[in-house]
Amino acid sequence: MSIQILPDVLVNQIAAGEVVERPAAVVKELVENAFDAGARRIEVEIEQGGLGLIRITDDGGGIAPQELALALTRHATSKIGSLDDLEQVASFGFRGEALPSILSVSRLSLVSRTPGDGHAWQVDGAGALESEKPQPAAHPHGTSVVVRDLFFNTPARRKFMKSESTEFRHIQQLVGRLALSRFAHGFRLLHNRRKVLDLPPVDDEVGREERVGTVCGEEFLRHAVFLDEQRGGLRLWGWVALPAFARGQADLQFLYVNGRAVRDKLMTHALRRAFADAMHSTHYPAYVLYLELDPARVDVNVHPQKAEVRFRDSSMVHDFLFGTVHRVLRELRPDPALNRPAQFVAPMPPAPEPQQSGFRYAAPASRYEEAREVAAPAWTALAAQVAQLPQSQPVSLSMPAPASGLSVEPEEQPLGHALAQLQGVYILAQNRHGLVVVDAHAAHERVLYERLKKQLAEGGVPSQALLVPERLQLPEDAVDALEARREELSRYGLQIDRAGPGSVLLRAVPPLLSREDVPAFVRSLVSDEDLRESSHHLGEVLDAQHRVMADMACKAAIKANRRLTLPEMEALLRDMERTELADQCNHGRPTWIQVDMAGLDRLFLRGR
Repeated sequence: MSIQILPDVLVNQIAAGEVVERPAAVVKELVENAFDAGARRIEVEIEQGGLGLIRITDDGGGIAPQELALALTRHATSKIGSLDDLEQVASFGFRGEALPSILSVSRLSLVSRTPGDGHAWQVDGAGALESEKPQPAAHPHGTSVVVRDLFFNTPARRKFMKSESTEFRHIQQLVGRLALSRFAHGFRLLHNRRKVLDLPPVDDEVGREERVGTVCGEEFLRHAVFLDEQRGGLRLWGWVALPAFARGQADLQFLYVNGRAVRDKLMTHALRRAFADAMHSTHYPAYVLYLELDPARVDVNVHPQKAEVRFRDSSMVHDFLFGTVHRVLRELRPDPALNRPAQFVAPMPPAPEPQQSGFRYAAPASRYEEAREVAAPAWTALAAQVAQLPQSQPVSLSMPAPASGLSVEPEEQPLGHALAQLQGVYILAQNRHGLVVVDAHAAHERVLYERLKKQLAEGGVPSQALLVPERLQLPEDAVDALEARREELSRYGLQIDRAGPGSVLLRAVPPLLSREDVPAFVRSLVSDEDLRESSHHLGEVLDAQHRVMADMACKAAIKANRRLTLPEMEALLRDMERTELADQCNHGRPTWIQVDMAGLDRLFLRGR
């Protein structure tokens, strides 16, 4: 076949393959055009998941009648006029491909009215523009783009679409993402003539938080902290959820660069590293974050859908994001009133309407029995543990002795005072909010881990020589790996010498490890591929170091069924209050929960 120039319709359909991936992509392009038109209120109407109808209506500046047909022409745009404009793009639909691409695979109507026009004007097309001459139409100031029968002329593309509910879910998530990018804009979303979302414009902190709660859920907002930091011409602000709110999927990760929603690998990597030692490796952090910088320092013209960006100084951006979020997380301390890693919600059956009489409503006896059955095992065990405690327990710590009775702890002791140990696993404490339940092993593990990190940063973990060296039998390649890392392992307090082809001698160990824990710890070292293989990449080295310290802390932490005294429990609570990231262990599990008085009252139907 000879070389030939492709027809315009086919060129646009090829471009549509890049821009119009699914109905949600059409919504994205058209809503972003509304942003650029100066709209303040945007309505998105959907039918049949977007395959039947997509109608985007805005109150923006509109399009002049003589430019309506031009707007549907490939590479026609009002957003850029020179290379300088392209290198510091501040608008969204600057490529001039979206409208002609959408037209090429749908039946499209474009209706618009500028403030100076007495009425609106309209152009139509099905795969291609029917006429370049616009027709009069009725429409308020602004623009409506109506897209019907998406992919009607490309049936192979239409077959790849998912179900109506799936396609609409993508649209709903997209509109939520766009709504978080423009708080001053109002959004309305309808599906099959049913209102799904109605967000008025907001311009204050309370309104912004309400919108974040609507899109991301109140649970996210309750576990999130707000940050706002500027440095070196960069500003990062928004909400970051505590590590204990980590998700099984990356569905609550919203990133914006100069108001543009992006999926950027560099930014995602920086944020994941900020959570690295506070979250399980299979979980994902949740955040709504906004990065602002000079448009000339970021290239947004690197992806057909403008979903990715490229920074002029990527390492600076990476370090700024990592450092800011990492610092915010590490400055948090256990705070039952604000930063609860988990909250116990007592079950409560719905109560019937009270009788219209002078008597207070009393729940039927069956409900009291139901609540009593739920609460009885825990409280019976608690009573048994408390009964075994001595009446007077001396406390020798730097902190004051816990007062007797229902005391209120000082502000600097938010985790309260220890009451008892439950089943050799949990510490029960009382604070001003109610009951605190602490996982002793998880909490001690985090305290030891942070202590080890500090020691390593200050020169190395202390070492304690063994009176009698201990011999360990290991595979020969494992002995080779330990011998190659001998100097590095000494920083962790380990002195290891080769004793033969398949054995080593342990001559010194970290003081926090018992002699019984050392063999298992050494074997875990040689099973770590990152330690056995030579690696000079800083990130991999740091990850390996963190795993070594995390494993050491896990081996040395309080074991289940170890009986603790009240002073030991008190000391652990105070250590948690002074320790960074004490709300979760090194694996991302919560270390404590707060059972407030309202939850306890619900358990026992008090006041019902």
